[in-house]
Amino acid sequence: MHILLVEDNVMVAKGLIYSLEQQKYEITHTLNVNDTRLFLEDNTVDLIVLDISLPDGNGFTLYEKYIKNKKIPTIFLTARDDEDDIVKGLELGAEDYITKPFSTKELIARINKIVARSKQNLILKVKDIEFDIDKMAVYKNKEQIQLTSLELKILSLLFSNINKVVTRNYIIEKIWEWTGNDVNDNTVTVYLKRIREKLNSDIIVTIKGIGYRIDENKE
Repeated sequence: MHILLVEDNVMVAKGLIYSLEQQKYEITHTLNVNDTRLFLEDNTVDLIVLDISLPDGNGFTLYEKYIKNKKIPTIFLTARDDEDDIVKGLELGAEDYITKPFSTKELIARINKIVARSKQNLILKVKDIEFDIDKMAVYKNKEQIQLTSLELKILSLLFSNINKVVTRNYIIEKIWEWTGNDVNDNTVTVYLKRIREKLNSDIIVTIKGIGYRIDENKE
């Protein structure tokens, strides 16, 4: 796990780096917006701990311009315990927000929680079918199943709603959103038939007159 720490206070950064490295995390430290931007152009990280107040700009702008589209989980750090700042950070898409002064143990606990959640959600498995959400890839007994882009999106919709019924109307709405094409009820039936044939599995349950559901693997 590679963490990027963006913090201009060198003393604070040294303490955090030491503690995080004790937890077996790999740490890269940058001091400002420009260094962070340059680093992210050629490098990838798994998580960012980002101070809001930086000498050449602010963390909100940095996140919005250079981090958000990369979908890197980010924890904002700030000395200002301001409700508007907290709301703004979370609305931008931050995973978490912590105000100074804070205990290093608390930050590590929050990082560990994000890491555990990301690992849990990385691959969803039901019976003999695995869906890697990040890679948008489906496997059966470790062999990849070739699905079209639209079939993958429909299957992802079902896997993202494990134990919940996804209605046919909702699938129709999503297909229109993804493709711009109007489709009818019969089209959904055809797509699900093709997906089932390619999976060669009974994981997709039809809820007659309503939609489809994938149930969590209880085995």
